[in-house]
Amino acid sequence: MTDAVEKRDIPLVNLKAQYRSMSSEIDQAVKTVIYETAFVRGKYVESFERAYAGEYGVKHCISVANGTDAIYISLKMLGIGPGDEVITVANSWISTSETITQTGARPVFVDIDPDYYHIDASKIEEKITPRTKAIVPVHLYGQSCEIVKIKNICEKHNLFLVEDCAQAHFAEHNGQRVGTFGNAGTFSFYPGKNLGAYGDAGAIITNDDDLAQKLRMYANHGAITKHDHLIEGINSRMDGLQAAILTAKLPHIYEWNRKRYEHALAFNKLLADVKDIAIPQVRENGIHIFHIYAIRSERRDELQKFLQGRGINTGIHYPVALPYMTAYKYLGHSPDDFPVAYTYQKQILSLPMYPELTTDDIDFIVKAIKDFFG
Repeated sequence: MTDAVEKRDIPLVNLKAQYRSMSSEIDQAVKTVIYETAFVRGKYVESFERAYAGEYGVKHCISVANGTDAIYISLKMLGIGPGDEVITVANSWISTSETITQTGARPVFVDIDPDYYHIDASKIEEKITPRTKAIVPVHLYGQSCEIVKIKNICEKHNLFLVEDCAQAHFAEHNGQRVGTFGNAGTFSFYPGKNLGAYGDAGAIITNDDDLAQKLRMYANHGAITKHDHLIEGINSRMDGLQAAILTAKLPHIYEWNRKRYEHALAFNKLLADVKDIAIPQVRENGIHIFHIYAIRSERRDELQKFLQGRGINTGIHYPVALPYMTAYKYLGHSPDDFPVAYTYQKQILSLPMYPELTTDDIDFIVKAIKDFFG
């Protein structure tokens, strides 16, 4: 008779645990907004914008409805439109590329770095044409891409730089925070992010006064003041409840990021001797916030099913690289066009990662992985 296999319930992200750790702060924030009926924009949104800009060390934070809008509005207000091309990475969530198309421009994909999964900076210049107007690199999984090299390419070719920081709140490269290298940095505050709202929310940061005015105006129906519509815009506004919740969470972000990093180091140490997987690499001279802890295995799908059987929830970021989605079939890409992204889409697996993860949970996850590989 064999011993029963231990099972647990370890989520990929544990928002309930986060709420329990600061429920009184969250409840008070929500009650205050409801009591004052400050539901759309207003002082709580303005307070969050000031706080986020202050923590980031930038002049302007423009809150918007979500991270997708943040990218779209940034590109639109930089003048990107029909006939233009915008370069971005092959491995990201579709928001990064669909917003390019929404402006009327054409997305141009670049393969990923085999070690860090970011856009391969060495392959960018071969994609630049006279129609190229901007680059949208993604600081994927919570770590900076080679942003200095990319910024230099933008300056050399007179291109705009919009940083997608949806997974990298307060990550750094060479002592400088991501989102502050380019014309604008865009953020998502989707609930599962390191700094997450309780619904959709997003923001754009910039030090460009003129651009900030345009961004704020376009996101608010083309008006800075009510009824004074200088242009046609869109309705992309953060609501007061989300702003108040984010303001309550903001002071905790550094500690949460620190704990994620410690958990990642523990995973890396314990999994280092498992030959059948590749563990995440951390760039020198940077701060990785580990929004996602992604390993690689040629037996990814089998491993995921095995872990699920032990009560360990995992994710795949992302199962289909952008150029191979049906939405981009018109571009006619083949596996040879982006060989690294094409290969890795079948191998990447995200393990549970959140500040409240315990040492015992990490040990249990590692043991399950080692059991799978024998």
